[in-house]
Amino acid sequence: MNYLSSIYKINPKINFNNYRYIRYYSQLGPQLPKCNFNAKNNKPKLSATDIESIHKLNLNPCLKPWYRKPVVIKQGYMQYVWDNDNKRYLDMFGGIVTTSIGHCHPKLVEETTKQLSKLWHTSSIYYNEEIHEYAKALAEKLPDSLNNIFFCNSGSEANDIAILMARLYTKSYDIISLRNAYHGDSLSTQPLCGVQSWKFPIPLHFGVHHSTNADPYSGRYGGSNCRDSIVQTTRHCECALNECNACDRYIEDFQQLFDSTLPKKICGFIAESIQGVGGVVQFPKDFLKRAYHLVRQRHGVCIADEVQTGFGRTGTHFWGFEGHGVVPDIVTMAKSIGNGFPLAAVATTSEIAKTLTEASYFNTFGGNPLASCVGLNVLKIIEDENLQNNSHKMGTKLLRDLQKLRDNYPDIVGDVRGKGLMIGVELTSDTKLRKPMIKSDFDEILENCRDMGLLIGRGGPNGNVFRVKPPMCINEEDIDFTINVLQKAFDLHKEKIVKKQ
Repeated sequence: MNYLSSIYKINPKINFNNYRYIRYYSQLGPQLPKCNFNAKNNKPKLSATDIESIHKLNLNPCLKPWYRKPVVIKQGYMQYVWDNDNKRYLDMFGGIVTTSIGHCHPKLVEETTKQLSKLWHTSSIYYNEEIHEYAKALAEKLPDSLNNIFFCNSGSEANDIAILMARLYTKSYDIISLRNAYHGDSLSTQPLCGVQSWKFPIPLHFGVHHSTNADPYSGRYGGSNCRDSIVQTTRHCECALNECNACDRYIEDFQQLFDSTLPKKICGFIAESIQGVGGVVQFPKDFLKRAYHLVRQRHGVCIADEVQTGFGRTGTHFWGFEGHGVVPDIVTMAKSIGNGFPLAAVATTSEIAKTLTEASYFNTFGGNPLASCVGLNVLKIIEDENLQNNSHKMGTKLLRDLQKLRDNYPDIVGDVRGKGLMIGVELTSDTKLRKPMIKSDFDEILENCRDMGLLIGRGGPNGNVFRVKPPMCINEEDIDFTINVLQKAFDLHKEKIVKKQ
C-alpha cells in the first residue's frame, strides 16, 4: 500500500486542495532514525513572536527565512537539529554545505573548549603554535606546489584574495568566469557570479567575462555519458566511446571568448569543481582540463573554488579539482573547513603568494589561534572517522536511490546528479522539455519535507533544484528516511495536480 492509499483509508473524503489538510497529512510521514542524543528541553528565552518581531525590526531585510513558519533552531548534534518546540530534523543541507563533520561534534567541542581557555586571539606580528601547526597540516592535503596558505574568514574573502593575487602576478586584469557560477557576494566577487538573482544594478563588471556554462542537462549541449557521476542525464547522447561532443562544443564557445573579447594576455579563470548555488551542475568530462590548457596558453592562472566541494565531500578525492585531473595555481576554500566556524583559506605557490608583499597586506582575524584550532581538528576528524570514504559510500547509495525516484516520478524529477555528498535533484513541470517546476509547487514540496522532519536545500537559477549536501557523518538509515520523505512529498504533489484537473 502506498502513502496516498494509506491516507485515503484514514479519511477517503480528504481534500488535497486544502493546504491545512496537506500540512496535517504530511506530518504522518516516516519516522526519523533513532538518535542517542537528547536535546535540552529548556524553555526558550524568546517566543516565536518575539523572534519574528526582532527579526523585522533589528535584522537586515536581506535575511529571509525559508518556510511559511520559519524554523527556530535551538540545538544541533551531528546530522540532526532541534527546533524551539523540541522537534528533531535530519539536516540534509548541512548549514548550506558548511557543517562537514556534524553539528557540535563532541571531539571538536572538546578541543575548541580547551583552546578557549588557552588563547583566543593574537595578531600576526607575533608567532603562535596553532597557526603553524594548522598551515602545515592543510598544506599536506594539497599538491606540493600549493604550499603557501593565506587564512581569512569567508569564501567571498578567499576569492577576493585569489583575484587580487592573480591580477598582481599576471599583471593583467581580465578574468573568465562561467555563467551560472557563484563565487561570493563582496564587491569584487559579485561580478564573477553568473546568476541574475545575485546581481545589483551598479557598475561592477569591469574585466570579468562569462563563458557558456557547460551543463550537460539543461545547457545547449549534453547527453547521457557526459558527467563524472554514477547517475547520468536521460538526455540522448550520440557520442562514441571515450568521446564527448558536448565538451567539444563548450570548449569551442570558450575559445570564441578568447578570439573575440579578450586581450592576448589574460589574468585567469575561476571555476567551481561542481557548481553549488547554481544547482549542483557538473561539467562534461575533460572540460576543466581543456579550459585550463587554453587559459595557460594566454599566460593566465587557474583558480579552483573549493568552497563547497573540498574536504572530502565528493568522496573519491579530498578536493573536487582532483576529480578533473587538474592542478590549479590557486585554491580557495571555506565552509567545511571550519564546520560552521568563520574560517577560510587560499592556497597557492610561493611565487604567486609573494605578490602580496608588494604593499602591506593584513588580516586581523585570519588564522587566529581559535580558528586554527578548529580547522586543525576538523582535518583530524575527517581523517580519523574516514568521512571522505563515508561520503563516497553514502553518496553512492543516495544517488542510486534518487535515480530510482527519478524513474518512478518522471513527471516531477527531471535530473539527478552529483558526486559523493554533493548532490542535486532538479524538479520539472515538463521533463521532456526540461521546463523548471514553478516556485509555488517547489515551495510546497519543500514545506512537506520540513513537516516530515527533513531539512533540504534549494538552488539553481530557477530555484527548482534540491541541494542535498548533508554533514558527512550520515548513515544508511538517514538516506532511507530522506528517500521515504521525498517519495511521500512527491505523492502529495501528484495528488494535488490530479485534483486540479
